[in-house]
Amino acid sequence: MLHLAEAPSRAGKTSDFPETYRRAYRWMLLARVAEEKIASLFRGGRITGGVFLGKGQEAISVATGLALKQGDIFAPLIRDQAGRLAFGESLHDFTLTYLGARSGPMRGRDGNVHRGRPREGLLPMISHLGAMISVVNGMLIAHRFNGKAGTVGAASLGDGATSTGAFHESLNQAAVEKLPLVLVVTNNQYAYSTPNERQFACSDLVEKAIGYGVSGHSIDGTCLEDCMNGIGEAVRQARAGHGPQLVVASNLRLAGHGEHDDAHYVSTHLKNLPLGRDCLENAQQKLLQNGWAEAPTLELWARECAVQVDEAVAYALREPAPDPATEDWCAISHRHLADGNNAAI
Repeated sequence: MLHLAEAPSRAGKTSDFPETYRRAYRWMLLARVAEEKIASLFRGGRITGGVFLGKGQEAISVATGLALKQGDIFAPLIRDQAGRLAFGESLHDFTLTYLGARSGPMRGRDGNVHRGRPREGLLPMISHLGAMISVVNGMLIAHRFNGKAGTVGAASLGDGATSTGAFHESLNQAAVEKLPLVLVVTNNQYAYSTPNERQFACSDLVEKAIGYGVSGHSIDGTCLEDCMNGIGEAVRQARAGHGPQLVVASNLRLAGHGEHDDAHYVSTHLKNLPLGRDCLENAQQKLLQNGWAEAPTLELWARECAVQVDEAVAYALREPAPDPATEDWCAISHRHLADGNNAAI
């Protein structure tokens, strides 16, 4: 499996763009295969809690993960498995968490998307309603206070999050402080089941950038190349000291809000628009059309991804779950405090 050190830190059009594109496609493919496996296990009763798929949003997510580099900050959301993998999350973290293993990053205390490794810049998700922006802001300000220059913080959002107070306050703060913040908004046309016309009155969410005094970028969320170039450029602008960047990617979620949701509310009209295209299929077609990969190679990659996912799931299933009768549920970050109290007693 590819790791962070192998992933390029820039996604612009360079001489190695075809190789960067191939890597991005493989992350997208691995994320799709992994999530389909988890959805199958959920339907089979092997997973409790929620399962959320990034189907149709992998291009936006992977472009974000690839545009960042070691030392940066990434706050992913519930459909960001491709970006998580590109940024350095292991497939084992994914399967161990969903299958509730005690050896996973959440120690079996959470069942899906609230995992992360903050010391490595990968933030656990608090909420998808704009709450992560202020956390990224805080970390970027901490970098500034500590004299750590050249880092970027990226936060993923949905269109619904742009209607929250957290979005307004955090983006306003980032603009005033000129923080190297990149907000990647996936406008998949629905905030759960609420359509855009009931969410906001502006014709395009990127127009909100003007009101905050930040730079705005509009990209096609179904086109991997457009996502890589647009998000890559936003990250470069932020890293160069040009302040916050608001990126709005338009697409359509190709699954329900979660596996519990049949998405019956999604308009057939929207499904038939270019918005409804599958970014993974589009990327595959571009690889073939440009001669960047041949059909047998794509089939090989698909088989390799299936093997990786099966091995990661098998490993997680062998790992023990927490025992409620004996488990010490003290927060890991407060372990030293609990130990001190016990010693005092």
